[in-house]
Amino acid sequence: MNGAYSDIIRSRRHKDSVTVSHHYRIDIFTTVIDYQLKELNSRFSEQATKLLIMSTTLDPKDAFKSFDARDICNLVEKFYSSYFSEQEKIQLEYELLHYELDVHKDPNFQNLSTIGELCQKFAEKGKSSFYPLIDRLLRLVLTLPVSTTTTERAFSAMKIIKTRLRNKMEDGFLTDYMIVYIEKEIAEKFTTDIIIDDFYAMKHRRAQLKK
Repeated sequence: MNGAYSDIIRSRRHKDSVTVSHHYRIDIFTTVIDYQLKELNSRFSEQATKLLIMSTTLDPKDAFKSFDARDICNLVEKFYSSYFSEQEKIQLEYELLHYELDVHKDPNFQNLSTIGELCQKFAEKGKSSFYPLIDRLLRLVLTLPVSTTTTERAFSAMKIIKTRLRNKMEDGFLTDYMIVYIEKEIAEKFTTDIIIDDFYAMKHRRAQLKK
């Protein structure tokens, strides 16, 4: 790996020698990492990234190792303030104190690894009625991956559907087209007869499309 790396184009422009190790670590590995980071940054906004990071404080992995009541309150204040009244925000602080003493020591919650599993176990063991504000926050946090994925799918579909030859497509038709394209699995279940029946049900038709 310490031998000289031979590059015909580079050797003509630069007289300095480059080792094989330097080529693979700097010219290839680092370049690929930078490219992947740019891709991730372009897919998630700064606000979404902060939300993902702050949401990890609710992660039950490793016996709630990441839990921090203050960070959870900051999460609510910064991203979910409109979903909680001022009185509920104060009440949430007390809920978190009891939650830490109760749920963290409950054997039923010791082997959980995701927030989704925590929310499901909350419902199974009836903890959602004891900690309604925490349960609400868990459900709000769980909506993030869904909304992010849906947005990414919509943008990807738009790039495919609205091409240079279709740039005059109206918004209504584009929306309907994208729904059918994105929800392919559901659209495949539609038959011609179902579509015709729905078309007839919209209003009276003079033309008979089927016997």
